[in-house]
Amino acid sequence: MNVDLGIWSKLTKVVVGLVVLAFLLLIGMCYLPLIHQNERMRAEKLRLEMELEKETEKSKQLKTEIEALRNDPKTIERLTREKLGYARPDETVVRFEPATTNAPAR
Repeated sequence: MNVDLGIWSKLTKVVVGLVVLAFLLLIGMCYLPLIHQNERMRAEKLRLEMELEKETEKSKQLKTEIEALRNDPKTIERLTREKLGYARPDETVVRFEPATTNAPAR
């Protein structure tokens, strides 16, 4: 036996639909800050991974330089000549100074 309630049946369906929609919106609003926080954390993780990669490369380069200084006499000789200005007895050292500019006084 079906009883036709007219407009009340339709209004009840609309109200139930609106309550379900409001509940879904409430859940969405509760999780929206977590979604934004997750995006920020992923970006930070990516930045830190790139920084870690750069620092790892720098570490490898420094280890190579240290190994060269420990084991390669030519590297030590080159650095001694460049940094300290040493030369062999039969060599002449020529030093170039940076050009000076005549900047107008203010």
